[in-house]
Amino acid sequence: MKIKEITKELEAFAPLAYQEEYDNCGFQVGNPDDEISGVLITLDVTESVIDEAIEKSCNLIIVHHPLIFGKLKKIIGRNAVERCVIKAIRNNITIYAAHTNIDKMSNGVSARFAQKLGLIHCQTLVPEGGLLEKLVTFVPLEQAEHVRQALYKAGAGCIGEYDHCSYNLNGTGTFRASDGCHPFVGEIGEDHEEPETRIEVILEKRNEYRIVAALKEAHPYEEPAYDIYELKNRHAKVGLGIIGELEKEEEELAFLHRLKGAIEMGGIRHTELLGKKIKRVALCGGSGAEFLPDAIQQGADIYISCDFKYHQFFDAEKKIVIADIGHFESERFTKEIFFEIVSKNNPKFAIHISSCKTNPINYI
Repeated sequence: MKIKEITKELEAFAPLAYQEEYDNCGFQVGNPDDEISGVLITLDVTESVIDEAIEKSCNLIIVHHPLIFGKLKKIIGRNAVERCVIKAIRNNITIYAAHTNIDKMSNGVSARFAQKLGLIHCQTLVPEGGLLEKLVTFVPLEQAEHVRQALYKAGAGCIGEYDHCSYNLNGTGTFRASDGCHPFVGEIGEDHEEPETRIEVILEKRNEYRIVAALKEAHPYEEPAYDIYELKNRHAKVGLGIIGELEKEEEELAFLHRLKGAIEMGGIRHTELLGKKIKRVALCGGSGAEFLPDAIQQGADIYISCDFKYHQFFDAEKKIVIADIGHFESERFTKEIFFEIVSKNNPKFAIHISSCKTNPINYI
């Protein structure tokens, strides 16, 4: 199996189109056409991780945090990133990163963390906007079902957990075919009226090209009419963070102790305890301090994330408990997601979760 076949499975789970503008997901180093000898999964790439890949005969490293974030003008071993790139190339190791794209999936990083805490009724904390469009087309009545099914098959018509969603309205279309046309109905040079169905479907912007191609392939007209509208609607299944509920209320201190045990860390930085029970929990794997207002607005009793600055703790204003659990700790379960994706249909090569400690922060 080639490396690019594995990365296609990762991208089917977490499309690269969802990554943040500043991010650098996807291939970092290596050749996607190489045959896989083994896979090593890690949160960070360090020189020790590459040594581990060499020792275990793994020529693909799947990592959460991209090794290369900024531009590399020179690769001469001046720092850890350059040395890792050199060592990976010398040993024919490919490095592939899935970062903010997998952070944003409704079954991604934050969702796995929520699962570990036993949260129920989970929803995306900050659904992302700018990802959805509406396609409207007009089809002869008898061909409408055929076109609808083609649009569904191409990925249109999904709203939340529902698929095959469309709105249909019958009306009358008019047109006149000019010389050189090959009309499906009507005659050259004559005005024609045709009973048509107006079909409306939602689609993800990243799939627009494929869905329009499917429309043109299925539509009986040689020049099908269609409109595409950008929507302000937020994508309910794509975005950062999760908010959900505990099955039973818990005392604040008891919940913090349970949280500490779940993430296996040395300590938790938190704001003043408010003497209230914890029921509604918001969390965000990775740096999520900016989403504290969203957690408050949605009625969370506690917000769990990391990388809060000193003054940001004041923003809790006794409305919520903030629990800063550390960056590495908030994303530690990401490796499980990678392992499940890669191992699901690929039992023919070794898949390892790195045993290297890559968290640069230590606790006394």
